[in-house]
Amino acid sequence: MGAVHEEVPFSEFLHRPGAAADRLNVVRVLRLRRRDADDLALVRADQMEREAVVVDFTARLLGGLIRSGSLDSVRRVLIEALPWVTFLPESDVDQLLSELVTVTQGAASLDNLTPVAVLLAQWQHTAEVYSDPTLLEKINREPEGDFGPAQPPTEQ
Repeated sequence: MGAVHEEVPFSEFLHRPGAAADRLNVVRVLRLRRRDADDLALVRADQMEREAVVVDFTARLLGGLIRSGSLDSVRRVLIEALPWVTFLPESDVDQLLSELVTVTQGAASLDNLTPVAVLLAQWQHTAEVYSDPTLLEKINREPEGDFGPAQPPTEQ
């Protein structure tokens, strides 16, 4: 296969779905751009199944490495994969790894990687706080610490 992905307007897909589907013989993913909504992706079912096998294998491999006591090796590689981990305290890195194994294995079993993306975003935001001494001091100064999830704004 050539290119990894290609983009086409959603309207073009609606007018010529066969031509769009034929593009999947050349590209792995066809991104359908929509004006007033999130884009969609069209992939071949066999490609999606192969990717699910790889994700499941990766989740199990990561869990096995951590459980086998190779934690130092995993930590070193984690910093290469996620450079922002450098700013986390060591105990937080251990917690990140533990949560990453659990969430990745659970997400792989559901064929839904969204929980992994959310977990990584949450930990990245935590690292951002640790990387900014002023922000870290402000947060540590709060008498109650973390106030929990923010409530969505109310409509006025």
